[in-house]
Amino acid sequence: MNTLFDKIWDKHVVQIVEDGPTQLYIDRLYCHEVTSPQAFDGLRARGLKCFRPQQIYCMPDHNTPTHDQDKPIEDPVSKKQVDTLAKNCADFGLTHYGMLSPDNGIIHVVGPEKGLSLPGMTIVCGDSHTSTHGAVGAVAFGIGTSEVEMVMASQCILQQKPKSMRININGKLAKGVMAKDVALYLMSQLTTSGATGYFVEYAGDVVREMSMEGRLTLCNLSIEMGARGGFVAPDETTFAYLKGKPFAPKGEEWERAVAYWKTLKSGDDAVFDKELTFDGKDIEPRVTYGTNPGMGIGITECIPTLDSIDETSRASFKKSLQYMGFEAGEQLIGKPIDYVFLGACTNGRIEDFRAFASIVKGRRKAEHVIAWLVPGSWAVDRQIREEGIDKIVEEAGFEIRQPGCSACLAMNDDKIPAGKYCVSTSNRNFEGRQGPGARTILASPLVAAAAAITGVITDPREMEAPSNLPPEGEAHVKE
Repeated sequence: MNTLFDKIWDKHVVQIVEDGPTQLYIDRLYCHEVTSPQAFDGLRARGLKCFRPQQIYCMPDHNTPTHDQDKPIEDPVSKKQVDTLAKNCADFGLTHYGMLSPDNGIIHVVGPEKGLSLPGMTIVCGDSHTSTHGAVGAVAFGIGTSEVEMVMASQCILQQKPKSMRININGKLAKGVMAKDVALYLMSQLTTSGATGYFVEYAGDVVREMSMEGRLTLCNLSIEMGARGGFVAPDETTFAYLKGKPFAPKGEEWERAVAYWKTLKSGDDAVFDKELTFDGKDIEPRVTYGTNPGMGIGITECIPTLDSIDETSRASFKKSLQYMGFEAGEQLIGKPIDYVFLGACTNGRIEDFRAFASIVKGRRKAEHVIAWLVPGSWAVDRQIREEGIDKIVEEAGFEIRQPGCSACLAMNDDKIPAGKYCVSTSNRNFEGRQGPGARTILASPLVAAAAAITGVITDPREMEAPSNLPPEGEAHVKE
């Protein structure tokens, strides 16, 4: 029997080019300000319109400042990109959620939370972390700017069909372990190229018990293993999350949709090109020590020693440690940090803010730490205030900024200075990713919160009172 990936892919095939790519129909195209200008220019040069404009949604996120969004953007490059997207959307008749719109935010946060991303869809965007949308049971992947133009013009794309991989994570997660830790663990096991050429289906007890927000984090990081994308078969958790969303089906349409969505699963006899199984009990809160997301350790572990690294990788390993200012064989617990960033399309959702608040409640931020807490959307910002999380974090010495990609990447004002350490809930720790010379330590919201309070890398399990400890990877504030 076909895998779920086969079912969705095959349903969207328009034609197969002999000895060539597949022409694949695309249900949803998302556009932001960075990778779309050339695509719009290409359409103009050829005198073309968008073939199905109602299936395209656009919003600025990478270049948006996270403060004073009601004022003109000061950076001229950022201002031009944001303004250009607004003009292009007006010219081509596309839905545009601009800054300060109640619907604005990071595109990979807004899509699922509005029900624009639905099970069984094919979804693309000119951004590698489009894989996030796979959490709803969609085949979602990033594309290049020329491919964005192709989809705008035809609602189709030419693609080679990836191979299929299933990753099973069984058992249960220990307390204080989040979806981010699961993803960082998988990256350390597979390396950043271990899933190259594959589309990954996540399965097993741990994934079934994850909230939708946890699944969104897990799928977001698929690309960091080299995968084309990652997804989770839709189930009751998916349906409960999507029901009532603005763009989700309503009434009888909802019932019909759910009946179809329930068929979206791999059969018991489905054959994958590769299958891997891991045990949830082997995963603890994690941190990265190097300059790619696969260079990570459990928070109580030590950085690998040089003799444990493959000989062909030793030069890059030593270069990474030199950049980070760490030494082989040492622990990271107790290392001083300078910045903390909570946000990004990886961890900018309401559950992430609940987790952060569960640690900082009743405590005070370390005086020397600069912390940026950035909601992934205005909808998340509203939830934060409705739940009183803003009061909890403000009493602890933090402030909630305005939505945007923020310090995930150095395309806006939120840059980490050279040589400074940032514990970040974002997705990448490449050299210069958060600013020239910035040193990034990827971690979960719980680890980020613990570091923000203590000023050093800290195991969050050592800080939490039993009443505050989120159970089995979930996170919530307890009064």
